[in-house]
Amino acid sequence: MDLTMHTLIIHMSGSSKRGANVEHLLYTLPNAEVAVAVNGRTAVSHHVHPTRHGDVHDPRYPFPLSPGEVGCFLSHRSCWQRIVDAGWEYALIVEDDLSVDPEAWQTALSLVEAHADADSFIRLPAKRRESPATIIDQTGDSKLFLPRVIGLQTVAQVVGRNAAANLLAASTTIDRPVDTFLQMHWIHGQTIHTILPNGVSELTESLGGSTIQKKKQGSKLAREFKRTLYRAQVAARPQTA
Repeated sequence: MDLTMHTLIIHMSGSSKRGANVEHLLYTLPNAEVAVAVNGRTAVSHHVHPTRHGDVHDPRYPFPLSPGEVGCFLSHRSCWQRIVDAGWEYALIVEDDLSVDPEAWQTALSLVEAHADADSFIRLPAKRRESPATIIDQTGDSKLFLPRVIGLQTVAQVVGRNAAANLLAASTTIDRPVDTFLQMHWIHGQTIHTILPNGVSELTESLGGSTIQKKKQGSKLAREFKRTLYRAQVAARPQTA
């Protein structure tokens, strides 16, 4: 069992606009290495992993998965598998548009080091959209807490070895984006914590925009209605202390 903090940086090879940021992250994050991102178009065309159209779990996900979303999910699964195979106690998984404020980031990492173990999944989100069901610990302004509703996006998270195994077992078929899957604690059985504030931000726009391109279907009003209904169904199943 390896108790050293490791970092996996998800990065699509050949993405030159993000290359400089990846080099910076390799230098600044603990024991960092690049985890080559899965090409979603190739994965879909070669059927490398079972996928469904939002109907594996309840509530049903109302939008079709794009190849980019499939690739993103499989990239995170690859990192989870790496943690299990390497026998790491836990590891930091980040995406290649991550940026951190050093002081706030170090405060957040101190909370990670104090509490993370093989069973942990701790989100370090860029957006402050989660409210606590209970606060676990606090250092300075940074709080480690159990969010009532788990937030979206996956720019940075600490994943323990047992947590990674749980998530792999629960995602043998994927039917929605990885962040919406992670919200469904009642499906994968993994408790998810959050640290805010944490010094994390995203450089998505300055690095050329999102790598997940999705063709919109239907009217904007219809999409917003479906999104609002889905989010209400998720919010109706909060994590509780």
